[in-house]
Amino acid sequence: MSEKLPVLFIAHGSPMNALENNDYTQSIKALAQSIDKPKAIMVISAHWTTKGTYITSEDQPKTIHDFYGFPEELYNIKYSPKGSEKYSKIALELLAKDNVKGTTSWGLDHGAWTVLRHMYPDADIPVFQMSLNVLFNDEEHYKLGKKLASLREKGILIIGSGNIVHNLREIDFAEDARPAEWAIEFDKYVADAIRDKKHEDLINYKSVGQAAALAVPTDEHYLPLLYILAMQEEGEKAKFVYEGILNRSLSMRSVEITS
Repeated sequence: MSEKLPVLFIAHGSPMNALENNDYTQSIKALAQSIDKPKAIMVISAHWTTKGTYITSEDQPKTIHDFYGFPEELYNIKYSPKGSEKYSKIALELLAKDNVKGTTSWGLDHGAWTVLRHMYPDADIPVFQMSLNVLFNDEEHYKLGKKLASLREKGILIIGSGNIVHNLREIDFAEDARPAEWAIEFDKYVADAIRDKKHEDLINYKSVGQAAALAVPTDEHYLPLLYILAMQEEGEKAKFVYEGILNRSLSMRSVEITS
């Protein structure tokens, strides 16, 4: 592979997206088809938080159904790629000085497989995950993200999976639910900062005030974005793969960073 791969932030939204065929799922399918096929995929998911940073190092990670109250069809889905151990070792060696450790106690959570089953439905690309360290502040997450950049040149596609706006307490399940004003405000703030490469504004998102507090009541869905933006290099641009706020309080904005 002669050129480095892009890096992606994919909004995963509801686990039900795994079963859907809509504008959003079609957009991420098309995205996968537009880039070189990676040798492996590394996912930084909102749904794996740990004290310390860990990387999955099993060769065939299990499918984790980490949600409740959904149709049986969703629990029957298995996404079982093989061969990730040698690629996870590359990431572990890269981050050895940062005390990042391997583990076999996780697998692929729904932040990973609900997205990947649309992007790479054949499950023929090895996949591993890296956790979010709850002991880090926002800048430390961003700095660790920068250290991942060289993996792009080794054929590893890095995907951050979360949501820029994610407030389940404020959700409205009506299909035509109007986005909350604070959700629109914060989503626009982030989009503008991405477009203008103002990464400090993204790290210091809490300065926005009430809109940020409502859009990011807990930070695990936002943090994968910081990892992805940290890998943006000089001359690279950000493209919005998909935009939209669903169910009043869930932004599905997805981003590709590419040359």
